[in-house]
Amino acid sequence: IQLIYKDWGGNNMKKRPVTTLFMLSSVDGKISTGNSDLLDVDSDYPAMDGVKEGLHQYYEIEQTTDLWSLNSGLVQAKLGVNQKEYPDKTPVSFVVIDNKNLTDHGVRYFCRRAKTFVLVTTNSQHPAFSVQKNNLHIFCQQKLDLRAVLEELYAVYHCERITIQTGGMLNGLFLREKLFDYIDIVVAPVLIGGKDTATLIDGTSITGREELGLLGVLKLVRCEVMEDSYLRLRYEVVG
Repeated sequence: IQLIYKDWGGNNMKKRPVTTLFMLSSVDGKISTGNSDLLDVDSDYPAMDGVKEGLHQYYEIEQTTDLWSLNSGLVQAKLGVNQKEYPDKTPVSFVVIDNKNLTDHGVRYFCRRAKTFVLVTTNSQHPAFSVQKNNLHIFCQQKLDLRAVLEELYAVYHCERITIQTGGMLNGLFLREKLFDYIDIVVAPVLIGGKDTATLIDGTSITGREELGLLGVLKLVRCEVMEDSYLRLRYEVVG
């Protein structure tokens, strides 16, 4: 699928990959179990009766997502990539947006794991600059420009589709910049609560009706009732 985007003046913009936000969410839209780096759904859900039984379905679906995956360094650091043993090579190419969360070990972890590893950063002193690996590519920007990142991935690396699995703040930037094409959410049967707990979409709130165009209007593509009270909701972003 090739998409050509236009700006508000009608001029053609560069092509970018088709994007899908793929996330695991609670019923109340939380993507973490609380407001602490010690709390995380990947470590906490497997210990919760009524939630752990169907959790495998999310990870099984995750294995079928795009061969390009975009992540945040913060989320990956919470998952332990800075301490994990180096993994086997996979056919997946990874894009990680990070300024200060990945260590030298974390960068090498992704180099070992990824077919192609693209690090996006605004930190000219990031540890990745000291790593010499053939599959490591660094995209250093003065200010984070997500559209430019996607356009670069399409033009240079021939990335046509990419799955986005970042945190609430980055997801909020993707939303406001109209960079989501599809939403694919697996809903776990749990309520978490807490106004400071990360949600599916965080970031800056709109403050007036004149900003309603910044919202993402969705068209339901499929609703799937899964085992153990899990749901899978798939949407197309239409506005």
